[in-house]
Amino acid sequence: MSGSWRAVRTADKDLQLMLPEGDVDDPEVSIVIPALNEAITIGLFMDWCQEGLRRAGVRGEILIIDSSSDATAEIALAKGARVLKSPKRGLGRAYIDALPFIRGKYVIMGDADCTYDFRKIEPFIESFRSGHEYVMGSRFKGFIEPGAMPTLHRYFGTPITTWLLNLVYGSHFSDIHCGMRGITLAALHRMDLHSQSWEYASEMVLKSVRMNLRTGQVPVRFLKDQDGRFSHHKRSGWFSPWLAGWINVKAMFIYGADFFLFRPGLLLLCAGLLLTLPMALGPRTLGLITFSLNSMFLGVTLAVLGLHGLYMGSLTRILFDYEGTLTQSFLRAFSYTRSVIASSVLSLTGCLMAVPLIRRYWDAGYRLSTDELSLNHLAVAGLLLVIIGAMNFTFTLAMHAVAAYVRRR
Repeated sequence: MSGSWRAVRTADKDLQLMLPEGDVDDPEVSIVIPALNEAITIGLFMDWCQEGLRRAGVRGEILIIDSSSDATAEIALAKGARVLKSPKRGLGRAYIDALPFIRGKYVIMGDADCTYDFRKIEPFIESFRSGHEYVMGSRFKGFIEPGAMPTLHRYFGTPITTWLLNLVYGSHFSDIHCGMRGITLAALHRMDLHSQSWEYASEMVLKSVRMNLRTGQVPVRFLKDQDGRFSHHKRSGWFSPWLAGWINVKAMFIYGADFFLFRPGLLLLCAGLLLTLPMALGPRTLGLITFSLNSMFLGVTLAVLGLHGLYMGSLTRILFDYEGTLTQSFLRAFSYTRSVIASSVLSLTGCLMAVPLIRRYWDAGYRLSTDELSLNHLAVAGLLLVIIGAMNFTFTLAMHAVAAYVRRR
């Protein structure tokens, strides 16, 4: 590469850190940007970042994680950026690679394509200094240049998914897909990102809620692509936006798994118990509907599915319990001794409820007549109690194991 710069050896042999001439010492803020073949825009983007830092009156560094085959790195170095050369292995992975090299107390993320206006970073700095740990940009509270955002994304995709996330978690975001966002370095370390590609954005938002980070929102300007520049989605073909959408939905399901397991599981369990236990002593008629064995079989199915979802959702909550308070609540509610006793009592009671039917079956020469309805109902209800007891015992073991070994962040 041409120009004045020096390389720094890194622990990861796949990474190379290059420092520009006149490198900034002790920055308060780090602007951290992945870049892939952005030679058309990186020079202007660097000028915008420098202007933004001057306007905000803050000492800052610009760290470019570069996987380009063009002159992006050379231009960024010449403009004063630190450049971390990294193999091409995903947008989310770029931020993971960059984490050991970020020096600022505050981190601002975004794109190097000049679609987000980094001349306007003062609101992020002010939000950080007021005590926020996570700062989301909002295009809807700021400015969207005509033609900058596809109509489907602007009026359907982003508003709907933002509304759903707010509904699920009681949050108050206005634009969860905004690419310009900020986080304190301490919170970023605790967040422990794992996403390798586009889904990192959804992982960050969901984990910020789970971590109870003090969160702020600031307006940002969203602009059209610069002349001659095509977005990465357009470069990759028509399927790229759909793939990005799919993996973001996948991230929302994974990092929001408890919502799709715990509450639906609780509802299914309640419905299953209502269809099973009231008929334990025989059929029940409600208006024109008679609930009998068929209803009980449906109830057992719903209850088992619901209990499974409830327990799996509980384990998921423990895995994402950054503060540990929810885990302690689960451990108190399902203390080992008390839970084992309860599981044993439920299973034993269920077995005893099936004894009359088994005895009658034995006495009748291994035949059951249709007039044994009350005994059949009692046995089905007992079977459900046996299942609940067994599942409660296995959940207790799994929960205590997870709680003992989960790594607290």
